[in-house]
Amino acid sequence: MGERTTKEGSTMAWHGEPLVGFDLETTGTDPREARIVTAAVVEARAGEPVRRRTWLADPGVRIPAQASAIHGITSERAAAEGRPAREVADEVAAELCGYWARGVPVVAYNAAFDLSLLAAEIRRYGLPSLSDRLGGRPTGPVIDPYTIDRAVDRYRKGKRTLEAVSAEYGVPLEDAHDATADALAAVRVAGALALRHPSVAALDPARLHERQIVWYAEWAADFQAFLRRKGEADAVVDPHWPLREPAPLTV
Repeated sequence: MGERTTKEGSTMAWHGEPLVGFDLETTGTDPREARIVTAAVVEARAGEPVRRRTWLADPGVRIPAQASAIHGITSERAAAEGRPAREVADEVAAELCGYWARGVPVVAYNAAFDLSLLAAEIRRYGLPSLSDRLGGRPTGPVIDPYTIDRAVDRYRKGKRTLEAVSAEYGVPLEDAHDATADALAAVRVAGALALRHPSVAALDPARLHERQIVWYAEWAADFQAFLRRKGEADAVVDPHWPLREPAPLTV
């Protein structure tokens, strides 16, 4: 997709094209072990939603109280109203791969978490991998405002949560940790990043994807070195983006 020329001769960068926001709310913070609770896929044009799908899953395990406090979904509600986790994981994967197959970039804030967790879920249930669904190809372009912002504004002080970065870029986020609100905010932050940083806007989605692989690996190496200097001699930070190395298969 990248930059295209309009009939009037002007150009439109990727952030003016359709983008798909993706977000999960989950049972925990380890993407290889946590389970999906809610999911949202939001198609947007120029930052405005035009189509959305949402899911509530019964994760098949207890939702810890600290997770429920964040996203508001209790184990009881998930069991009563949620659909089987296997079906939800399959449908979310199919939805994302459908957009990738059409060349539409997927925007996910901290993509290495959400996409790795989704990959772990479909592997857990013996479902086709993301690559298998794409005919053996890797995922299509991913745009991760978390990784981009950390690279292009490395020394800015303050938190890098979606809420904090949304505020930094003037993006409203009134219902944080609602999957739909977070998915749409991620798209809007991506667009705001492109407007503030022309070097980011100038990269087409494929090249931007490749740059994020490098940026994430550089950050991981720096953070790992920091942890080891602070006394965690065996600290390891996975450098892979947008999919982390899978854990041994568990059920």
